[in-house]
This record gives sequence, C-alpha cells and structure tokens, in this order.
Amino acid sequence: MLRFLTLLLFSFSLWLASGPTAVVAAPTSLELRGGKISPKVFIIGMFDQEGSAWYGIPEFNVLERNITVPGFSPRFPDAHCTKDGSICQLVADEGEVNAAATISALIFSSHFNLSKTYFLLAGIAGISPKVGTLGSVTFARYAVQVSLQYEIDAREKPADFPTGYFPQGSKTPEQYPQTLYGTEVFEVNDDLRQLAMTLAKTGKLTDGSAVQTYRAQYAAHPEYAAGAAAPSVIGCDTATSDTFWTGALLADAFANTTALFTNGTGTYCTSQQEDNAVLGALLRAALAGRADFARVLVMRVGSDFDRPFPGQNVTANLFNLSTGFGTAISNLRAAGVPVVTGIVDQWKATYKKGVAPSNYVGDVWGSLGGKPDFGPGTASA
Repeated sequence: MLRFLTLLLFSFSLWLASGPTAVVAAPTSLELRGGKISPKVFIIGMFDQEGSAWYGIPEFNVLERNITVPGFSPRFPDAHCTKDGSICQLVADEGEVNAAATISALIFSSHFNLSKTYFLLAGIAGISPKVGTLGSVTFARYAVQVSLQYEIDAREKPADFPTGYFPQGSKTPEQYPQTLYGTEVFEVNDDLRQLAMTLAKTGKLTDGSAVQTYRAQYAAHPEYAAGAAAPSVIGCDTATSDTFWTGALLADAFANTTALFTNGTGTYCTSQQEDNAVLGALLRAALAGRADFARVLVMRVGSDFDRPFPGQNVTANLFNLSTGFGTAISNLRAAGVPVVTGIVDQWKATYKKGVAPSNYVGDVWGSLGGKPDFGPGTASA
C-alpha cells in the first residue's frame, strides 16, 4: 500500500509540473485546436520557377509556414504561407490533370478555410504578337479550353476548312459546339479583374535588351505592332490546351475558337496548359460552399510568342523559349506583388466583403446561377 501511495503522489507531482507548462505554451492563431488557415490570397503557380518567383522577396515571406497537403503533386507536396496565414502559395504542377488534382486536394484539405480567399492564378504563357509582347502581363476574363474539339490532320482537312480543329457536335469550324462538357469556357469577375489591373500597373515591369532586340523583328508585320512594343498590363483572354503548340495557323484558329466560344466577346492573347483545369476545380469548390468563384484572378505573363516573326520558321520560334523567360518570371512578380499586397492592405475597406461582379461569373451551364453571356446556358438547350 505504501508503495502504491508513493507512486500515486509521484504521478500527481508530474501532472502538476506538466499542467502549467501546457497552459502557458499558448498556440499561435493558426495552431488553435481545430483551427484552419484562412488565407486572404492564395497564389497558384504551375512549375518550379513560377513558384520560386515569390520566394525571398521583401514584401512578404510565404516560406514561414510549410504545410504538406495530401493529394498535392509528389514534386510539389507543400503549400507555403506567411506566418499569419494571410498569404499562401502552391505549385500545382504542369498540365490539366496535375492542376485539377492539386486544386481538388487543396479544396478538400483539412488545413484551410478558403471561403473568403482570393485565388491568383499566376503563370507565364505564350503570347500573340497581335495583342502583347514578351513580358506583357495579361489578366483574362475568359479562359477557353480550345483543344476540347474535333481534330482532323490539317493535311486531310476539307478544302473549305481553315483549320483541322472544329467544335464537338458541329459540322464546320464556324458552328458553335453542339456537344458541351461544361469546361469549354469559364468567365471570372471582370470588376475584380479591373481592380487587379490597376494594382498591377503600379509595379515596375522589366524589359531587357535581349528581349527588345528579339521582339523588334515583329515590327516588320503591321499586325504585330503590339509584339514589337514594350511590355504592359493588358486585359485579354487565355486559351488552355495540354498540347504545347505554335504557329500562325494554329494561333489564328484558336483565336477564332476563343471568339466563337465566348459569342464574340473574348479576345485571345495567351496560351497555357492549366487554367481551365484550375478554374473547373474552383467552380466545384464554389458549388460545395468551400470557395467563392467571384474571387478568382487569371494572370499570365508573355514568355514566348505563339508564332514566328516574318522570315523565321516555326520550329526556330518554338525552340527559342529562353529569350523572354527571365523577363516573364520577373514581371510575374513585379505585377503580382502589388495585386497580392493590395488585397491584403485593403482587406477591411474593400476585399473582405467581396467585389460584386457586374458581369456573369461561372461556366457554360450557369452552375453558380445567373445567365451565361456565352453558350446555350443550360444543359438541356
């Protein structure tokens, strides 16, 4: 009995010693029991350099917190956040499948509350010299999945077809798709986009001598004046395709697809491999009450031209990806940082309550409510 009482007193003394320590060591605001990180802004990149563009900058440090999220790409398994959790960042990995899988994992992660988060899709892209140039920063209203079409090898296409691509369910390239999957077009909040462009214009864009020399060769074509000009912030739309394509014929074909799928409203300017996949996942997040699709921004920076300059062959243009790459990554940060900090700094005054869209926001089916300004608008149409 004496031994039992001795052990009991010893155990009680250990409990007294450990008890106060547990109370004093209060967790941070992001480590509260059952708490989740509630970012004001979540930056989404697609590969290494699009991610590292945000590291080691003076404005904020997203490497203060590193959270491994099940379902993220094995190559990029972590989300990164500032200490207070107001700004987070991830790398989704390249291509539509990777992007959709990563964002779906983010949406249903137990680590985050994304209901009031602004999502900034921030990547580089091919760019049309008809609209912009290397280093130009673009903000899209429409993302169009241009590769979701029928395709005939151009060597076998009908003589009266301008391209081998034409919409699913249609008979000609000029006919609106009669068969829709629902991911062909996403439209984001134009009012938010305009605010973001204003913020982005306060950043100082870079413009190196090698880029200036290269783009000057586009001045020989009267339609490519924008390609020969200095980089700027532009409002225009983006084309999604897993295929990394190039050339004037495909560029013009997909420009026509962008206009057709948006009922003439969209203006194609950039090409990339992920945006419709990310937007598709975010729209489903909104349907599940886990995100607000009116809080999405699509920013792409011109890294290479989608077609050659006069006298250059197509393969030379395709393989010359290095000239504008550094400028694009630099301007991704130069234009993106003011957007991120602007949202955080003006949170209480403007962004906490949300920016009400004056345009339709959502997919071709009207899944989130409202009437689409493109497509049939309902699944039964």
